[in-house]
This record gives sequence, structure tokens and C-alpha cells, in this order.
Amino acid sequence: MMRKIKIPYDEGTLELQLEERNLKAVITADGDSFRPEKTETELIKEALEHPLGTPALHTLAQGRNKVVLVTSDHTRAVPSRLTLPLLLKEIRRGNPEADITILIATGLHRATTKEEQRRMFGEEIADREKIVVNNAFCPEEFVRICELPSGAEFFVNKIAAECDLLITEGFIEPHFFAGFSGGRKSILPGICNEATVNENHSYRAIASPYAAAGVLEKNPIHEDMVFAARKVNVRFILNVALNSEKKVIGAFAGDLEEAHERGVEFVRRLSECVPVKGDIVITSNGGYPLDQNLYQTPKAAATAEACAVEDAVIIMCAACREGMGGTYFEKLIVKGTPGEIDQYLSEIPPRETIPEQWCAQIYARILKKHKIILVTDYLDKETVERANMIHAGSIDEALLRAFELKGRNAEVVVIPDGVSVLAVKE
Repeated sequence: MMRKIKIPYDEGTLELQLEERNLKAVITADGDSFRPEKTETELIKEALEHPLGTPALHTLAQGRNKVVLVTSDHTRAVPSRLTLPLLLKEIRRGNPEADITILIATGLHRATTKEEQRRMFGEEIADREKIVVNNAFCPEEFVRICELPSGAEFFVNKIAAECDLLITEGFIEPHFFAGFSGGRKSILPGICNEATVNENHSYRAIASPYAAAGVLEKNPIHEDMVFAARKVNVRFILNVALNSEKKVIGAFAGDLEEAHERGVEFVRRLSECVPVKGDIVITSNGGYPLDQNLYQTPKAAATAEACAVEDAVIIMCAACREGMGGTYFEKLIVKGTPGEIDQYLSEIPPRETIPEQWCAQIYARILKKHKIILVTDYLDKETVERANMIHAGSIDEALLRAFELKGRNAEVVVIPDGVSVLAVKE
């Protein structure tokens, strides 16, 4: 008997057909079965009306003339069409004359285009509001604030450092080395310069046993991020939780840490699962926008790793419509065998960290233990093989190849959206 399972891919899905006798488990977050009693807009408004640990945003905005609102870039599914109008309304309720800048937190990603801004924010905001895109590679746009607990130097965008009121928005999901996304990540890496992001993501930091999905306590990356966000005086955040359809199922507003922690508690309850181990593990990066390049895909690959027996095969489904991703990652992931890549990266001092090396580091770690088959429409076979992976043009082809490697009796674990699931130890 065949089982059909939909896997998020690009802006649609792939249909996996698998015999029941091989299927050991389908692991999904409970976010899809969670049904909030309010609409998306009602959830967001309620969070803004009852913030955690701070006065209401309109109260904070009183007397604040230079206001900066940090939002996410084109690689994130933040529902800014819903959230930004409500945030802007709250700010102007407190100060109708406020000079508001929307600062797009790119980290080390490419600039968000005007067309992407219209799609993300809506034409009204994209065309009428003052919007600045963070450029981590333009030194004159940043100011040094301090040294972080790790010893890294903290440089932040001047616009944020010099404002009267700093606000951030984002969404919360498990993150493969920062524990969870959202909250403090809007600042570091969001609006920092290249050097700060690189050092925060050094080989040593990524190699910490505490730099893992779901882990915040003793996580050196998280600790630096919180310290940085406090240093630039983030006064108010709005973070949401999303289901696989990118719909808001929870909203949390207020203090940088208190609101984020409440959101983390909510997401943790819905995403945690005890890993079921398989000979073949099939997953995706949740479709667009997170599967638009290979650089982003270690997020789901790390979840698959937690559900893989020794020498298992991982099938990663990612369209990669923008190819490999960053140029540094592209050079590093094809630099040699996984062992050679890991050795090379391990010898780089924190202050000399190469941009994007952390994703190559995590892939090297996984590839030393598991074969990865990449299902992609946009990356060619030669490129994928140079990255130490096996190319497949379809999910059927990938599954056939996996069974050839592991045998027809192999047990298969399917994690449709590997980014949304948090695998925890028993």
C-alpha cells in the first residue's frame, strides 16, 4: 500500500509516494494542528495592546522623533503586510510627526530589491515609507559599540545606534545554531557589519555543544546576540509564530527578552518531538523563501541529522532558485572532501572568520556521517556533486537512489518541513 506525503518545495509541494512497509514515521510540528481562537490580525493587535514587560508602543513613541523599525529581509517569511501597518499606526498614535525609518535586516545576505519589498510589505509601505537596506559590507554605515562577551567587536548600523526609539519585528522558529530565531537576531546578525557577524559565527562558536536548535542556555551565539540587542537599547519587539502555511498562530510583543521567551515557550511546545531514527530521512527547508539557495538548507539538514541512524542517507528537497547562495559559501562547500573542509575551517581564528563559513561547517559535519541527496530544479548535477552531494531531478529519483544505497527494506523517516521541527533527546 502506498502513502502519499506532500513536501514543501519552492512555492508549491512535491508529492512523495512511499510504501507503508518502509515508512517508519512522519514527523511534523504541532503548529499545523493548532487552531487559534482569533484571526491573524486579532492575534497581532492583542499582543500590541497587552505587551509583556513594557508600556504600549504608542506610549513609548511619545516624544520620540527618530524611530527605527527593524524588519526581516526577503529570506524570511515574516508577515510584514500584516504587522508593519499595525506597528506604524501604533508609533504614529504616540507621535504623529515621528521620523520613521524601516531598516531591513539583511545580515550578510544580498540586498532586498524594491520589487521584493513591495511583495513583502505591500505597495503602500514600500513606495511611501522611508526604507533602508542594511549593507554589512559598507564600513562607513556602522559604528562600534563595544566588545561582546565572546570577545567579538560589536559594530551596528548607525541608523539604529543614533535613533530615539528602536523597535524590531520577526518570527520565531527553531534555529540550528542560535537556538531559536526572532528577538535579538534582528540586531545581530540582522543589522551588524560583516566583521561582527563573522566573529559571532566563528568555527569555535558553531562547534559549541550549546550552539544547537532549541538551546539558549549557555549558547555563546545567543548570549552575544542578547548582549548586543540590549546595548543598542531595543525597547520593543513584535514576534510571531507561524504554521507551515506561513499563517500567524501566535503573537508576542513587548520587552526584548520577556516577549521573545514567551514566544519561544509557545513555539517549543508546538515543535518539540522525540527523534525517530531512520535509514533514510527525507526533509525540506519549508519551501520558499528558505529553500531559495543551498546556503540556507543546513537548517533542515541538521534536523534530519538528529533523526538519522549511523550512515543514513538524507534526502534534502530544495529548489535553490538562486543557486548556491553566497559566494563565500559556494567556494568553501566545494573546497575538498567534507573532512578537508572541516579541517580547513577549524584552523581559522575567530577574528578571521570567513563570511558564510558556518553553513559549510555544518554541512561538512553532516556529510562526514551521511550521504545527502539533493532534489533541486535549479542546481545542475556537476555543481551538486562538487558540493559532495548526490543530485536528483525529482523526489522519485532521489528515493530510488536512496533505496539502492540502503536496501529495499530501509526504514524511512519523513520530516516534511525540517525547519519547523525541534528534535530533542529522549
